Amino acid sequence: MCGGELSSSELDRVGRALLDTASDAIIVADEDGIIRFWNPGAERIFGIPASDALDQSLDLIIPEPQRARHWAGFQRVIETGESRYGSDGLLAVPAMRGDGSRISVEFTIVPLHGPNGRMEGMAAILRDVTRRFEEMRSLRRELAENRRSATEPA
Repeated sequence: MCGGELSSSELDRVGRALLDTASDAIIVADEDGIIRFWNPGAERIFGIPASDALDQSLDLIIPEPQRARHWAGFQRVIETGESRYGSDGLLAVPAMRGDGSRISVEFTIVPLHGPNGRMEGMAAILRDVTRRFEEMRSLRRELAENRRSATEPA
C-alpha cells in the first residue's frame, strides 16, 4: 500500500468518511445501471435526495442526447471489466440535475468485481465543474472574437 498501512477499523472509518462526503458525488450502480448508493455529495450536486435516487436508473442524471453513448460505454465496461478511463482517466460530460437543468461533471469510475471476479457494477466519483466549463467557454469566445478583430482590415 502506498503511504503506509491502516488497520481494518481505521480503513473502515476512512471509507465511511469518504462515502459520507458532501463535496464530491459518489454513486454506485449495479450491472444493470440501477443506483444502489447515493451519497450526500450526489444529493447536493444533483439536487436529488437519496430516497428518490436509489433503485432508479442512471438515466436520472444522464441527459437524453447522451444516453445511447453512455449505455454503450457502460455495457462495454460491464462486459470487459475495464474502462478506457482507468487509473489516470477523467471523463467530462454533461449531466442533469433533478430540476432538469444541465451541469458539467468530471468523473472517474471504479469497476466493482464480485468474489468470483465477475463485474457486479461500478462506482463513480463525480465533481461539478459547470462554473469552470462556462468560464473556459467564455474565454474561448473572447479569444476567437479578439482574433477576428485583429485580422479584420481597419
